[in-house]
Formats: sequence, C-alpha cells, structure tokens
Amino acid sequence: MNKNLIAAFLETITAERGAAANTVAAYTRDLESCGEFLDSRKRTFENAQISDLRAYLAFLVKNGMSVKTQARRLSALREFYKYLYTEKIRKDNPTDALDSPKTGRPLPKYLSEDEVNRLFDAVTRLPADKVIRMKALLEILYASGLRVSELVSLPASTANVKENFLIVRGKGSKDRMVPLTDAAKQALRDWIPERERTLPKGRESRWLFPSKGKTGHLTREGFFEELKKLAIIAGISPQRVSPHVIRHSFASHLIAHDADLRTVQQMLGHANIATTQIYTHILDNRLKNAVEKNHPLAGLDFFSQTLKI
Repeated sequence: MNKNLIAAFLETITAERGAAANTVAAYTRDLESCGEFLDSRKRTFENAQISDLRAYLAFLVKNGMSVKTQARRLSALREFYKYLYTEKIRKDNPTDALDSPKTGRPLPKYLSEDEVNRLFDAVTRLPADKVIRMKALLEILYASGLRVSELVSLPASTANVKENFLIVRGKGSKDRMVPLTDAAKQALRDWIPERERTLPKGRESRWLFPSKGKTGHLTREGFFEELKKLAIIAGISPQRVSPHVIRHSFASHLIAHDADLRTVQQMLGHANIATTQIYTHILDNRLKNAVEKNHPLAGLDFFSQTLKI
C-alpha cells in the first residue's frame, strides 16, 4: 500500500476544503482498509482494476459491514481516485463504473419533549460536583443543536455572551449562528465560578469545559458516558440517548413547533437542505394528527386504518 499517496490526498483535502480532523481520520481508515485488501491481491491503488474494487466491496458485504459503511468507504474511494486522476497518477477513474449500495433513508432517532424534560430533571439528582457543569452542557446542547465536537470545544469566551445566539465554527471551518435560550445563558453564568474552582490554582484554560486530558477539554467520549448515566437516572434507556440524539431532538422539536426548514438547516450547519429534510417526518406526523383530530370522518375505524401518511 502506498501510504504516501494517501497522505498527499489528505493534505490536499485539508488545505483546499478545510477537512476536519474527524473527516481526515475517517478517510485514512477507509483508504487503508482498501489498500490492505489490494495488497492481498498483489495490487496497488495505481494499478487496481474495476474488478479489484468490486471484489473489495463484496468483501465488505461478506464481512457484515453495514450498507452505510459500504457507502462511506466507496465515497472515500471515489474522492481518492478523482484525486489520482486529476494529478495524472492514473489515466482513468475505476470508481466511475461502481454502483453505490442502496442505503435507504432511516429516520433520525430523537426524544420526546417529555423525555428531554426528564433528562433536565435528572440533572438535579447527579452528584453535587457534577450538577452545574451537566446543566450547562445540556442546556447549551438542547438550545442550539450543536454537534458534540462543537459543544465540548467551545472557547472560554462563550461564557461572556450577552446575545441570544452563539457564533460557532463548524465543519469546514464555517461559522454559523445558533440560538441560545435564557435558560442556557443562566446555566453558563452559573458554570463560570464553578469552572474556576475546577482549574488547578494559577492555571488558565482556553476551553469552556476544561479537563486534564490531552485535548485540554472535555472529550466527546467523556460527555457521551456522562449522558448515558444521566439517562439511567431519568428512567430512559441509555441506548436511546446520545449527544447526537439530543441534536436530533432539538431539530425535531423546532419543526414540530412550526420552525422553517431553511432556518433549521442554517442552525444545524447542514450544507445541503436535503440533509435537513429527514426531519420532515415530524410534519408528516403532525399532519396525520391534525386530520385525525379535525376531519369529520376521524371517528370511523376505516379512516384511521387508511390514513397512513
């Protein structure tokens, strides 16, 4: 496997597209996986044929890879071979003839408004030294729909916000404006003196949620585990709760309360509104409920059976 080629490709997408560290890490894993497979066939990225790449995709299926993972790995290969073709390392792009696996479109997992309220109620039952920080984390997350990586890496200057919004740097180093409720701002104000007490004497931190780890701030994994424990206290299955589920809940509840889809797209930082449209399942359910409640035939059994929107 020519790791130098992979490294050159990753440098290019980082420089030209501002690819995030997580994106680069995912490309690395996916391309090295294919490279190892090609090695086993005594092939390289430079001389692999369409049949080799089809064999790799079949290998993923045989090893039980999900359709989503197959699609992601094929997407990485397409980008990589486009680069090789552009740089004249290859005279063709063998991925052009490959069909994408059919992924379907799963609906986002989200909590009901009552379940979110139960999470907030459960915060008060945490150990005393964890209450204020978790309240701040949860209030900001549910008020803004931030990605977990954006939440845990918020700068300390966030605490000084006076407006009802935050400016957040998201994927591709793009800034966007996200809402901040009065409750979230109050939780921030409560967290500041507690944050100062958690720092070693004489030590400063640039992060809103500092930690002693390598990153200097609370990690995604650390917050994930804390949220799981909170779910158990709230009487909600921990398998149903994650930072991304809270993000989905934020978007779903906004749309359920008549928020404009384009506005939600901007707050979530989606590049394409098609990504945001997964939340229209809320509109479907609301329409069904409205018709069943108000239509003159709503009380008839056949109507409930035939109305499947």
